[in-house]
Amino acid sequence: MIQKAIKSLTIVLLAMMGLCACQPKEALRPNIIFIMSDDHTTQGIGAYGSRLASLNPTPTIDRLAREGILFTNAFCTNSICTPSRASIMTGQYGQINGVVDLSGKLKPENQYLAIEMKKRGYQTAMIGKWHLKYAPDAFDYYNVLPGQGDYFNPTLYAKGGGEKKEFKFAEGLTRTVSATQYEGHSSDVITDLSLDWLKNQRDKTKPFFLMHHFKAPHDFFEFAPRYKEYLADVDIPEPASLWDNENNGSVGTRGINNSLMDTIGSSIGHRNIIRNMGMHMEIDPNIPDPEYKRLAYQEYLKRYLRCVKGVDDNVKRLFDYLEEEGILDNTFIVYTGDQGFMLGEHDYIDKRWMYEESMRMPFLVRYPEKIQAGSRTDAIVNNTDFAPTLIEMAGGKTPAYMQGSSFKKILETGMEPAGWQQETYYRYWMHMAHQHNNPAHFGIRTKDYKLIFFYGRDYKERNTNAQAWAHNPASMSNFITPPAWEFYDLINDPHEMNNLYEDGKYTAIIKDLKVRLKTLRAKVKEDDSQFPEIEQVIQAHWD
Repeated sequence: MIQKAIKSLTIVLLAMMGLCACQPKEALRPNIIFIMSDDHTTQGIGAYGSRLASLNPTPTIDRLAREGILFTNAFCTNSICTPSRASIMTGQYGQINGVVDLSGKLKPENQYLAIEMKKRGYQTAMIGKWHLKYAPDAFDYYNVLPGQGDYFNPTLYAKGGGEKKEFKFAEGLTRTVSATQYEGHSSDVITDLSLDWLKNQRDKTKPFFLMHHFKAPHDFFEFAPRYKEYLADVDIPEPASLWDNENNGSVGTRGINNSLMDTIGSSIGHRNIIRNMGMHMEIDPNIPDPEYKRLAYQEYLKRYLRCVKGVDDNVKRLFDYLEEEGILDNTFIVYTGDQGFMLGEHDYIDKRWMYEESMRMPFLVRYPEKIQAGSRTDAIVNNTDFAPTLIEMAGGKTPAYMQGSSFKKILETGMEPAGWQQETYYRYWMHMAHQHNNPAHFGIRTKDYKLIFFYGRDYKERNTNAQAWAHNPASMSNFITPPAWEFYDLINDPHEMNNLYEDGKYTAIIKDLKVRLKTLRAKVKEDDSQFPEIEQVIQAHWD
């Protein structure tokens, strides 16, 4: 009897071992935290080695670089909040997902990343800044800011609880949601909510997928009071191009004979008479440049970096929880921003531009199971590639409807697989919007070169002319700016200080880039035939 019982027990144990052996992928699926800040540019992250690195603004985020991988060539396809977030959620360019500017919306049935992660058995949550108008109902749980949200004592809305409140999310889209107001700074509140979900609400029998999105360090840079003295006595290093923009730009960004220098591209100092950082920082407008510009820059950078400091400290809170819970090393952690940001380079503020500081996204990942510590890669990736990569890390396959490609192999090997993309496409649609007044443009970026075409027309208002602005200077979408090409040799000119489009030495390279640009436009299914005036400008100036 004893021998028979032992034999039966042995059979059961072997069967259980066999069952475990059949499911290694399920057992090893990592938890995933996707941390994203709003407008956190690579210059504001120490690990990227910018002029601000010596200030040590991000010791916790830098840990991701030390213990994981840092991407030097991660780019957005459109440097503005809503379209970038839509591309991350859909794996598609704006031309396909329909979100090309800040008025774009993403319905629950199109929130593909959450849908695909749930298919893989993940419990999903979205907490913080969402900014896609419709509720993130594809997630199991959400608690998000309505629109841009407030820095202090923010109201967030969830699937249930709270108080019923009506918000206007877009023109023609007003919704009643379950809202709750929380006390404190938004970076702290959003982290409190994520930690509460992780500790008390998640199903610990499942892997989780958490999108944790900070509002900071978005415009107006309202920092928590505890950071008031941070960098108070520090002189923030300035970029050389703040004072001398050399041969950056073109008639498309400066106007003919520099006639639009005071209009295009919001500035640090007095250059732009419509919008400049001195106005935001409440610097006495009677102070002339260069002193006005210098004061505005110092105040701007200190407020911005104080917001960044709050983000970094709250990322540490997430790290601390994962370590205490014993799941840090089984959690795939991403840190990124929804785009880059201009911190005075070329005397610009805000984003929108295809220039490096605006187009480049920070992208750092830690997952010691698969990623070698201290890795760096210059592989070109963009935000349509994020969803495919996360899905494959979860054990799935890239859906056919996604335009991006998974870079899982790059994460795991540090090497580009055969046939990996050698260029990325960019388009900014919002011509002369929000008094930042950036002309609409598109272009191609390779590892060595960048080619940009400023076509200078708004896609929504094709039959207007420059005279309209004289009657309404606050709204410049009617204002037509000159078309122009810009070309930068990024090997010899990484800061884009010398537009070499007219340099005959680069004729063959520019010709090749135009062929590749036309191919890219077809690949992303971009067809301007529905915008006759834009199409006419493109055709007239292509060569």
